[in-house]
Amino acid sequence: MKFVLKGPLKDNINTLMRKIGYSFQGKDEKTGEMSCVCPPRGYPRFHLYLKVEGDDLIFNLHLDQKKPSYEGTSAHAGEYNGQLVEQEAERIKQIIQK
Repeated sequence: MKFVLKGPLKDNINTLMRKIGYSFQGKDEKTGEMSCVCPPRGYPRFHLYLKVEGDDLIFNLHLDQKKPSYEGTSAHAGEYNGQLVEQEAERIKQIIQK
C-alpha cells in the first residue's frame, strides 16, 4: 500500500521511525529508498519502504507473513493490501501527523 505524507514534518526520519516503532534495515543507494521493519525480528512483520521527495515522505507498506522461502531470493508471502495493512497505514499517519 502506497501513501504520501506532505511535509514539512516536525521530526527527522530517524526520529519518526522510532516514534512509529520501526527499525532501520538499510538504504538502496540506487532508488534512495530506506527499508524499515516492525517488529525488528521475526514474522509476521510490517515492512516499509520510505522515500523522501522534497518535504514529502512516500511510504510503501506491506506485511511479510514469513521469511523468504529460498536462500538468496526476496520472494515471500507478502500482503500489500487488506485490513491489517490499512490499519497500520492509518496508525502511522496518526502518529506522524500529531
